[in-house]
Amino acid sequence: MNQPLFLHIVERLEGFLGKLPESIQKPVLDELTPLKELFLKQRAPRLVLTGSHKLPVQEVFANLFAAAEPGDVRDVLMEVFRWQNVSVGAFGTIALLDARGADEPAVRKIEEELMRERADMFLHLVDGNSGRPVLSRDIDSLAAIVQLNGSASPAAKVIGISLLASLRGSVSRETGISATPDRPTAASKLEAALSGNALIREQLLQVLELPLAPPAAETAEATPAARLFMALLAQRLPNEARVEMIRISRDREAQAQIAQTLVKSTAAICTAVGAQPIPLADLPILTTLQLVMVSGIMYIAGRERSLRAATEFVAALGVNVGAGMILREGARAVLKFFPGWGNVVCGMVAGAGTYALGKAAIVYFLEGVSLQDARRIYIRSRKKTASPKLLAAPRV
Repeated sequence: MNQPLFLHIVERLEGFLGKLPESIQKPVLDELTPLKELFLKQRAPRLVLTGSHKLPVQEVFANLFAAAEPGDVRDVLMEVFRWQNVSVGAFGTIALLDARGADEPAVRKIEEELMRERADMFLHLVDGNSGRPVLSRDIDSLAAIVQLNGSASPAAKVIGISLLASLRGSVSRETGISATPDRPTAASKLEAALSGNALIREQLLQVLELPLAPPAAETAEATPAARLFMALLAQRLPNEARVEMIRISRDREAQAQIAQTLVKSTAAICTAVGAQPIPLADLPILTTLQLVMVSGIMYIAGRERSLRAATEFVAALGVNVGAGMILREGARAVLKFFPGWGNVVCGMVAGAGTYALGKAAIVYFLEGVSLQDARRIYIRSRKKTASPKLLAAPRV
């Protein structure tokens, strides 16, 4: 995402808000908050590895993000007890801190790293093939590191992961895990151990079993468990880290959720701005907001973000971005004899046009419908009467 561009647009919009009544300013600022968190403050997700599993961090990374096709990361030099950015294909970056096996001096290093950059999620790894109980000292170490992370808001969650190496025997097609009697107990032991600690229990998100790729495999094969893991991250990370994770995971549900937030918040802002009696002065802001919305949906879908590309998409729809504004100015002229109500209708015209454009972008870039179908959806959505519900964008 072109963050300087988005910052410039937000600054212009916030400057414009000073011209609006105070009763309008707060709702618009409320709609800007999730957009600023998702896009302006966007950064790489920060994950901390803990636990007793001895698998090299490169192998852990390759298996955790197999569904994202991270490429060959096994030769990447990784420093323990320090944050390190690792690219996941061409879609984004993960910040990783390997805190496994930390002694007292290492814990001090970890504390310094967490003071500098707070963790978003803790991944506690155990050997799912081992029949031994989960070590209490590993759980205590995890709890201590969680406390070192401070009072970040929202609090970083914990995911327990039982890593299962391939063994001889039948393999489940659904999970990719060999069907042996003792394997289901590894995750159960881990969940019981994590839940047994009061501090961790409050932050425990889920316990997963994740099969490891065979040693001879050139690349780890994406299993349903690996895809579930990335979908979980995409949905539960803080807003600042979600866009990067969604691009990496390509999880359709999370993509749709963020795109809907973007569309509804943008439409609500356009509704509020368009309702103000400042003829044509708000046209550049409204037009730019619409293009930013479309380019944001493109970015969420894994494409490059570009206002030019967004303009080309809008033109391919056969839509004039300013058409809705022209209709609004016409409505404003007709309804000038109805003070108050005229401005409300003008704002609804601006909001409804923005919402229809966003819906067309979602079905085209995320759902893969044809351009012709997207055009029909735009026209059908535009004809619907704008609803006050546009002002209630979902919080993420």
